[in-house]
Amino acid sequence: MSAAAAPRFLAIGFAVLAAVLYGISSPVSKVLLDSVPPALLAALLYLGAGIGMAVVSLVQTTRRQETREAPLSRKDLPYVIGMIVLDIAAPVLLMFGLTLTTAANASLLNNFEIVTTSVIALLLFREAIDRRLWFAILLIVCASIILTVEDMSSFAFSLGSIFVLLACVAWGFENNCTRMLSLKDPVEIVIIKGFGAGGGALLLALFAREMTADLSGVLAALLLGFFAYGLSIYFYVLAQRTLGAARTSAFYAIAPFIGVGLSFVIFQIPVTVSFAAATGIMIAGAYFAATSGHRHRHVHTPLIHEHRHCHDDEHHTHVHDPPVEGEHSHLHTHETMMHSHPHAPDLHHLHGHEDH
Repeated sequence: MSAAAAPRFLAIGFAVLAAVLYGISSPVSKVLLDSVPPALLAALLYLGAGIGMAVVSLVQTTRRQETREAPLSRKDLPYVIGMIVLDIAAPVLLMFGLTLTTAANASLLNNFEIVTTSVIALLLFREAIDRRLWFAILLIVCASIILTVEDMSSFAFSLGSIFVLLACVAWGFENNCTRMLSLKDPVEIVIIKGFGAGGGALLLALFAREMTADLSGVLAALLLGFFAYGLSIYFYVLAQRTLGAARTSAFYAIAPFIGVGLSFVIFQIPVTVSFAAATGIMIAGAYFAATSGHRHRHVHTPLIHEHRHCHDDEHHTHVHDPPVEGEHSHLHTHETMMHSHPHAPDLHHLHGHEDH
């Protein structure tokens, strides 16, 4: 593997790990809904993420581990606000959907998030999406259609389905807001997401008088939130740094299949031929997503920003006196540069493409 390809494959690994962690949320949440109301469960999941990552941050501080990540700044505030508001709305919509539909159905409909994320990234954020990635997205959606059409026992279009689809639209916008913050400290992002979205959802639960739950249900929801939301978001942000919003979302599409697989186990639903076939198509979609990308001569316009970086790439050529080795973070300037190399639409490559 070339040095240039290594960061991309590491980012793919982060995206898949984020998907696996999030994939456990729908079926386990379906179980928890027996003892925890929807709005309260949505709040606890995000609060679990915020509390868990705050503990991680505290451990790092007590061990005097110096962070190499850039903190969020006032310039990031619009995206932070958008991220929090959408993160309040999306899980509440999903929890209400889960009360009206099956866990497998919700897991499958979650694939609509890939489409909304990609379309928003293309239209609003001008992210380049090549034909190979569009084909990967098409395969991923087709895999879901196979499951929903052939296995009618796990799919029914209903009011619950509409709530799940609305959650996917909200998350599509949220994914693109998070992508604009992806160069900043991912632990800080998850903490803000967790307490911001969790606190907002908690107010909604209080307003809806959904504050009744037993202690074991509350603790289970917080623990699920740390793994399925906290750690998942952390790895998702790391993946977005290199892959961009659309590509990360494509790999994240494995999450619904994890959810369906767990639903088979938890709710003792027999594994179907359609699930096996759809899984094969999903793997093919992941392959095309992994191999998408392009190389061409492009121009980097002047840019001043702060993020974690090192000086072993073609983009960070500024010098330090005295010299600095390894990864570090500080405000730095990118001068105008023209070069050619394989790249994805990360935040260093936001140039347009006439053929996309």
